[in-house]
Amino acid sequence: MALTQEDHHRTGIGKPPENRRQKLVKGLWIGIWLFYLSAPVTDLIHGGHSPGARLLGGLGLAAFVAWYLVLVFRTARQIAVRRVLFSVVVLAAQATILSLALGREWLVLFVYVAISSGAALPGEISRWTVPAATALLTATAYAVPGGEAYLAGLLVPALMGGFAMVGIRAMIRTTIELREARATVAQLAANEERLRMARDLHDLLGHSLSLITLKSELAGRMLPGQPEAAAQQVADIERVSRQALVDVREAVSGYRRPTLPGELAGARTALAAAGVVAQLPADPADDLSEEAESALAWSLREAVTNVVRHSGAKRCRITLETRQTLADPVAELMVSDDGTGGPAVPGNGLTGLTERLEAVGGTLSAGPAGKTGFALTARVPLALGSGS
Repeated sequence: MALTQEDHHRTGIGKPPENRRQKLVKGLWIGIWLFYLSAPVTDLIHGGHSPGARLLGGLGLAAFVAWYLVLVFRTARQIAVRRVLFSVVVLAAQATILSLALGREWLVLFVYVAISSGAALPGEISRWTVPAATALLTATAYAVPGGEAYLAGLLVPALMGGFAMVGIRAMIRTTIELREARATVAQLAANEERLRMARDLHDLLGHSLSLITLKSELAGRMLPGQPEAAAQQVADIERVSRQALVDVREAVSGYRRPTLPGELAGARTALAAAGVVAQLPADPADDLSEEAESALAWSLREAVTNVVRHSGAKRCRITLETRQTLADPVAELMVSDDGTGGPAVPGNGLTGLTERLEAVGGTLSAGPAGKTGFALTARVPLALGSGS
């Protein structure tokens, strides 16, 4: 499947950044939260500390931020838990030393400790480290002059931020597993389809090719002594070859024939990707001939393509019902939307659908639906399915 330009610039959940742009976006997103370090920075500038304390405090803050960013950036990679836990302990030690040495404004560093532990450690460990970081925050706040006044505003962000990151990490892990499972299912489906095609082609061509080989050998032995008998064998070879060609064409046509369940699944995916709220039928009719089902499936594909590409719709409703007409019962497929509407413009798509439906005794109608929106209705007689 070809990737669009948008796919190259967008990083999905559970997917590490793959290019410079994605890394920049992730870096900016993480960097936004460093805004809360304005309290320690302001304290360094206006807190009345000595030049030496300012220098050491600035170096300590820079080391803390660097360690925090490295830890958070590398959460998507497989790192030994011991190394991550050691990094969290280092962050906690830095936060404690800076808070005790420089004052209560530095207690906000513990929020970053809790968040980084929730983001970088497995859930079974982070559910203990987040409360531990919060408990260390509480103990340090009581040891710092005036720290109790800041404690109430930091406990909730530390706990909620830490456990929120635990939930996000679990969601990322689940997303990765779902993506891997989906890729595995797709690979298995492709393998199964290849096996089915190989089996069908073997069944179709195995006997015919064996017969052609046998008759070719017979014709070779009969020449030049029995030209009439050899000519008969050549005629048989031609007949078998033509029949094999017909069988292969029918098989390939069957592979290409769309089905209603497959097109409904594709419509659900396409409409969701386009941001269109879809209402689809639960089960397609099961009493249609292959030709009638194929005609309705082509109609559904064309209608959904028009909704996605041209309508600008927010909602799309697809119905598949059985209706009794004066002549015979029919299966009716209707695709309606709330888009820009407008008259139906005859083109290759609608013309081709009309021809497909007329070939099985069906009809097609398309046009505006109400003040806005568009509706396409395809009908095929159910009587075609009785003999299948």
